[in-house]
Amino acid sequence: MSPDFWAGYISGALGIIIGNPLDVIKVRLQAGRSREVPGQSQLSRVERARSLVRGAAAPILGYGALNALLFVAYNRSLKVMDSSLVDPTNPDGVPLYKIWIAGAAGGLASWSISSPTEFIKCRAQLDSRPEVSSWTVAKDICRTRGLQGLYYGGAITSARDSIGYGFYFWSYELCKRLMTVENESAHQSAVKILLCGGIAGIVTWGSVFPLDMIKTRLQAQTMQERPPLSANAEGQVLLRACRPTLNSMQLAREVYRAEGVGAFYRGLGICSIRAFIVNAVQWAAYEWLMKAFSAASAPAPVTNHLRVEG
Repeated sequence: MSPDFWAGYISGALGIIIGNPLDVIKVRLQAGRSREVPGQSQLSRVERARSLVRGAAAPILGYGALNALLFVAYNRSLKVMDSSLVDPTNPDGVPLYKIWIAGAAGGLASWSISSPTEFIKCRAQLDSRPEVSSWTVAKDICRTRGLQGLYYGGAITSARDSIGYGFYFWSYELCKRLMTVENESAHQSAVKILLCGGIAGIVTWGSVFPLDMIKTRLQAQTMQERPPLSANAEGQVLLRACRPTLNSMQLAREVYRAEGVGAFYRGLGICSIRAFIVNAVQWAAYEWLMKAFSAASAPAPVTNHLRVEG
């Protein structure tokens, strides 16, 4: 595997470990579940703490691979568009519109992993049962919808990823160019990477947050696939009526009519905090790993040991 694959994988998994608790809160706010559900007040503190890492297994495994695929596709796309580019990890002089296109291509390529990962994560984070894990949710989706059901909401996920990652790489590179100074010290370089990575994360989510909210609502409505049972007076078991499943456009119209424009940005504050922290760490880890891999693969200097005879 290429260095950018492993650098992307490790930095992506690290970002999920750090940011998952805040992501749980963001998803529940988007789904309109910020209020405490009946019976939740009886949960122990341990169970509440566990709920903040719920759904982490799927993104740790999936997002590591997603981030690896994202960076590989971005680097290769950038090199195709600019054949003179020697090192795609340092695209100095490359027009910013090409960086946006390469980022969008990377986001689209990562959709094959992000779509099922996001669906499983969303369902796991919204499930109120403390014993539910990512693996339980994945098996439940496959049982009720088949393997293709893992890609439910894939169209809006791909749109979110391509647009969002276009702005992700574009904003990161723009910030780096604006903050670069002559004779930059190692400390200044490290601070720049952290700041640019954090800003890039905020810009990315700000550009696609309404799409992400609709995606969350779209995937959350599949929670009714196992409706609770009730019994009539004769003791016959009945299924409670479930509301019809809506598509993305229908959901957007319904949310706008019922909750207004503000609903499309609910959770953006907590998401921005998470995005800054996670992406600052991710970019710093990626840049450091790429330098470490490059140094490790560089050929050792050849030295000639001359024997001097008296």
